[in-house]
Parts: sequence; structure tokens; C-alpha cells
Amino acid sequence: MAEQATSLGQVNAETIFFFVIFMAATLGITYWASKRTKTASEFYAAGRSITGFQNGLALAGDYMSAASFLGIAGLVAMRGYDGLLFSVGWLVGWPILLLFIAEPLRNLGKFTYADVVAYRLSQKPVRTCASVATLVTVIFYLIPQMVGAGTLIKLLLGFPYELSVVIVGVVMISYILFGGMLATTWVQIIKAGLLIGGATLVVVASLFAFNFDVVSLFNTVATRYGESAFLPGLLVANPIDTVSLGIALMIGVCGLPHILMRFYTVPDQKAARKSVAWATGWIGYFYILTFVIGFSACALVGREIIQKFDKGGNMSAPLLAEVLGGTLFLGFLAAVAFATILAVVAGLTLAGAAALAHDLYSNVIRRGAATEKESVKIAKLSTLFLGVVAITLGIIFKGQNVAFLVGLAFAIAASANFPALFMSMFWKKFTTSGAVISQLTGLFLSVGLICLSPTVMVDILKMGQAIFPLKNPAIISLPAAFIAGYVVSLLTPDKRAQEMFEDEKLRTYIGVGAEK
Repeated sequence: MAEQATSLGQVNAETIFFFVIFMAATLGITYWASKRTKTASEFYAAGRSITGFQNGLALAGDYMSAASFLGIAGLVAMRGYDGLLFSVGWLVGWPILLLFIAEPLRNLGKFTYADVVAYRLSQKPVRTCASVATLVTVIFYLIPQMVGAGTLIKLLLGFPYELSVVIVGVVMISYILFGGMLATTWVQIIKAGLLIGGATLVVVASLFAFNFDVVSLFNTVATRYGESAFLPGLLVANPIDTVSLGIALMIGVCGLPHILMRFYTVPDQKAARKSVAWATGWIGYFYILTFVIGFSACALVGREIIQKFDKGGNMSAPLLAEVLGGTLFLGFLAAVAFATILAVVAGLTLAGAAALAHDLYSNVIRRGAATEKESVKIAKLSTLFLGVVAITLGIIFKGQNVAFLVGLAFAIAASANFPALFMSMFWKKFTTSGAVISQLTGLFLSVGLICLSPTVMVDILKMGQAIFPLKNPAIISLPAAFIAGYVVSLLTPDKRAQEMFEDEKLRTYIGVGAEK
């Protein structure tokens, strides 16, 4: 394949057709959902009407971002074995979510994970810290999604970068503003179906090119690029860095606000468990596909051509699709990439709006006295605000290397959110002061150390040497958050919180008093 043979970066009828079909379908769903979204429960949690199977697909759709689809395939194509670090890391956190988080979260909370952390503690300080950590996580996650949206749509559809970012922002705001969680859920379900189906088609077509002989595929890669493609060290050579990255990816999923929020959309704890089981299966299957897509792109397209479009290899999957099925296949995959970004951005923005409206406004500023109508109004205003912020940041960061922000978002989620959430559910002596210190320690350490790391100081700021040697801080910030919360809780005992732990256990394990 030659560079001149591709239609990437050019407007073609097939891409526009799939793009319009997807937009029409999802906006139709938004209109339908708007008729069923009036109360706070309907806006934040789809009225708790989503089944376990549906929520499992929605969880997969919310989690499998453009970084998962295009990024991992690109990393495998360009870096071989090391690209699998991300797919494995992003998958293995789900059993932890199933065993320790899903059921207690559904039984204890209402709309956000802060509901759980603050269940038996002082509301104002705990919710304030949780909201700040949520917003920081959401914003750092939104920036690469919006930048990726502008870059991808510009390359796949031929639109100007700024227009691409605005389109994604406006459509995403429409989903949430008018349809709330119900519309967002069904957009994520459709996106998951398209993504899994599209990736499956690419893999089948790729294997068909090698007569369904996987060994032949690997031999082709080895012939072109040597056996180093199947050996570790091309991406992460430092063992401690590898472990730190793995910790962030594995534990980060258990602290991502937009993922945790999805457990409130199901009717009970049984459906919450079923959601994670289905999501784990879909996500695991998908990551196996990205492994094959990456090596197939390496063999059939070639690293040299992939690098001409994107040094990180993010165009590996679209280029492979065009080699296998022409502009029709490319157009379909372009629509899938667009759906992928929209679904993730919508989930993130809704989580941020919930933190602002439910945690900060309703429970901190109004001290629980806000009416449902008032809460939904503030949530919609928060959605508008975050949408404008996302569009603005997407345009500001145009052309910048923002890939590190995804890892930082996972590091923040793992360090600032997970320790406080875990200890609040399972440790009787956990206190308000411990929760505050744990969240602040995880937040400031994760953000501070990443700013002092080679990722920022060397790669972004072009300085000669970094102050902090590791690219990901989770190996430091996560244990520090646990230790800080543990020590401070022992130093500031709270008799009331300990007494309420028995009631909390009853609700955690049996579901007595859980939100319906």
C-alpha cells in the first residue's frame, strides 16, 4: 500500500453516510430519552431501569475509549509486545471491581461514589474533596478525548480540527442535556456493539488474508521487523516503571467516576454484579481483537506508512481497514471511531456534572435541602459548563502531546478515589479526617509527581532531566494515600462513624435501605 492510495484526510461518500446514520440514530434516542427524563434519579441513573446485560454493554462502551481501540492497536503495531501492557492492565482491574466494589457501591450510594465515602462521615469535607478529585480526573481524561476527536475526525472525515472538536462537544452536550443517563446509556450500548462488531470484522478479514493461519501472520511480522517485535522493552524498559504503570491501569478503573456512576443505573446489587461480569467478557474479547489488529496492521500496512500519518500509530486500524475493505470499510470504521469518542466524552461529562450538582451544590452548598427540580437544573447547567470547558481545552491543546493525560487520569483515580472508597466500605475505624487526607494525598502526589516526571519535564517541556524518575507515579501515590488515610484515622478516632459501620454493613451485604 502506498500513501497515495489511501483516502485518509479526504471527504468520501461512504464515511459521510455512516457518520449521518450514526448521528441520526443517536439523536433519535436522545429525543426518546428526553420524554423519560424528568426526575433526578432519571437524569443521573436512568431511573435505575437498566438491566445487567444492558449495563454490561454500556460499561464496555463507556470504558473502551479511542485510546483502547486506536491506541492499543497502534502500540502493538509500532511497539509489538509492550503494547499489550495497556490491554492487560486495563482489563485485570475488572475482577477487582466485581469482587470488592460493584455490589457495595450499588447498595450504599445514590448517584456518585462520594455518596459511599460520605455515608457515615461528615458530608461537607468528604464530598468537597471527592468532587475536586472527580473533576480533576474528568478534565484530565476529557482533554485527550477532545484532542483525539479533533485529530481523528479531521483525518477521517476531512473536517477542520476546530469544527471537529465543536461537533463532538455540541452533540455530547445534547445527549446529556436532553436525555441524561438514559440517552448516554443507549449511546454507549450502540457504540459498544459497533466497536466490537467492527473490530471483529477487521480481525476476520485480516486472518482471511493469512488463510486463518496466525503463525503465518507472526512470521510476516518477524520477517519485516525481527523478533524484537515479540520481546518486551520497546515501550517501557524500566521494571519499576512497568509495575507503576500496571498499578495505575489496574486500580484506576476502580476509581474512575464515570465507571462507578454506572452501577446506580441498575435496579439491585445482583444486576450490578451481572453488569461487571458482562463488561469483563466484552472488554476481554475486545482486547484480544486489538492484539490481532495491531500485528495485522504491522504486517499488511507497515510501520513506515503508519508513521507517516501518526507517529504513535493511532491510524493503524483505519489504514488496515482500508487495505482490507477499501473506502467502505474505512468509512464504517471512521463512524465507529467517532461513536467511541462521543460515548466516552458523554459519560465523563455526566460524571463531572453529577459531582458539581449532586455532591457540591445539593449536599455541600444546600446541605441536602435542594429539590429534585433544582438538582436537575444545576446538573444541566453543569453539563453546559463542562461542555464549553471540554471544547475550549480541546482547541487550546491542539497539536500537543497529551497522551500522558490518560495515564495521569488513571493514576489520579487510583490514588485519590480508590483508597478512600475502599477504606470507607471495609474499615470500621476510617474517619472523616482520614478520608480527607487520603484523597488530598493521592490527588496532589499523583498530579505533582507526574508534573516532575520524564513524561512532562523531558517529553513535553524538553528539559534535559526529570526530577522524578518514573513516568507514572501510582507506585508512590497509591500506597501513600492508603497510609495517610490509615494513620490519620487512627489519630482522629470517630465514635459515631464506628457505630454507623454496623448499619453500613447491613446495607452493604444485604441491601437493606438501598436506593430503589
